[in-house]
Amino acid sequence: MPGILSIVERAYHGTIEEQDDTILWLSHMIKNAGGDVSVLLRSNAVNYAVKGQDASGLSIGGVALGIPPTLDNDVVALSTAGVTVYVVEEDLSDRGIGNDELCDGVTKVKRSGLAKLFDDHDAVWHW
Repeated sequence: MPGILSIVERAYHGTIEEQDDTILWLSHMIKNAGGDVSVLLRSNAVNYAVKGQDASGLSIGGVALGIPPTLDNDVVALSTAGVTVYVVEEDLSDRGIGNDELCDGVTKVKRSGLAKLFDDHDAVWHW
């Protein structure tokens, strides 16, 4: 049985200090330390799995981010490291995101399959 299912529901809002979603980073570090972790992207966070994003030009309060977020690259890095990254299929379709727009290595799960996904993990962390 897989260990931790880390659910990311609220999409990145941008800060001056951070260019990555903290939970994606933390999940990657847990995996690097030998932990067993999976990630579920749902609601607005499914946008993380859209490949080829470009947030250059992003500014907050008139302050431009020198290093814009590359959340799609973070998703690919997680998958490459052996973290299973799930996205809720209906959340993708609600946002008009097609299969051809998804990063490689992402696993779709239906909303009706979430209870089983939760049950298949020892712990569920919701951020």
